[in-house]
Amino acid sequence: MNVLVAGGAGYIGSVCVEQLCDAGHVVTVLDNLTEGHRSAVDPRARFVGVCLSDRETVLKTVRASGAEAILHFAANALVGESMTDPGKYFRNNVAAGLNLLDAAVIAGVRKFVFSSTCATYGQPERVPMTEDLPQRPINPYGESKLMFERMLSWYRQIHGLEFVAFRYFNAAGASTRFGEHHRVETHLIPNVLKVALGQATHCEIYGTDYPTHDGTCVRDYIHVADLADAHIRALEPGRSGFYNLGNGSGYSVREVIAACERVSGRPIRAIEKPRRPGDPPRLVADASKARRELGWEPRIPRIEDIVASAWAWHQAHPSGYPD
Repeated sequence: MNVLVAGGAGYIGSVCVEQLCDAGHVVTVLDNLTEGHRSAVDPRARFVGVCLSDRETVLKTVRASGAEAILHFAANALVGESMTDPGKYFRNNVAAGLNLLDAAVIAGVRKFVFSSTCATYGQPERVPMTEDLPQRPINPYGESKLMFERMLSWYRQIHGLEFVAFRYFNAAGASTRFGEHHRVETHLIPNVLKVALGQATHCEIYGTDYPTHDGTCVRDYIHVADLADAHIRALEPGRSGFYNLGNGSGYSVREVIAACERVSGRPIRAIEKPRRPGDPPRLVADASKARRELGWEPRIPRIEDIVASAWAWHQAHPSGYPD
């Protein structure tokens, strides 16, 4: 299949492009490299440097690619930043994303796969979280993703565009070649591993008095390769709708730090800090719908294995990507 991947130079996009190429698909990567890295693009894919806000160029690029499907990973994803600069999130995640969505319809693309988030749920009514929970985002990032989900539903109804929207939980880990290098790193595992690498003196625990087994927040970590596998399965005709992607088991902040110590064999100093506003105690996915309808199953569910893949990549790339 001919596939265009928007945001294919980013963390999750790069691993998905790798798997698409491995499976024999023809891949075009569209990325403006504000968050992604040119060297994170698999050399088997064609790269086009363009921003989704450039409506005419996006349309020309989609048409010229001959894409039969679009995978959309291109978004700003810093929750804290969205609370201080909401306009950036609505411009990029909604308005610019709309240009890609319109290009898909105009160019006759048959399938659109969207990288969404569990942040659309806000504070969940119950855990594990199913797709039918109310969606009440508590930050502009989650709101922007929910707005795009609603746009997809209308485009399916009006234009017949088949789509799949995946609500990720905590992406983590790496493939052998591609890993996690954000210019502003907010994710727990890479920040903890920076201590093991000697690049930071300590990591931070935000809140130790949550109603969890050890007082710290519990999150569902899913290997980036398992996320990519779900996207490839979504390309099959007739598959459409909203799906949670997670392992269905949660690990606390302290448990993740302990796993990083075991894997690296190095002590990791942690400093306890007050809670961050809006952090739910537990966010754990019920991904049974994806298992049932897509035949998807996490292949790397253990936190030690997830961390081990990240540790191997960071050791091989201690400064991340060269660009």
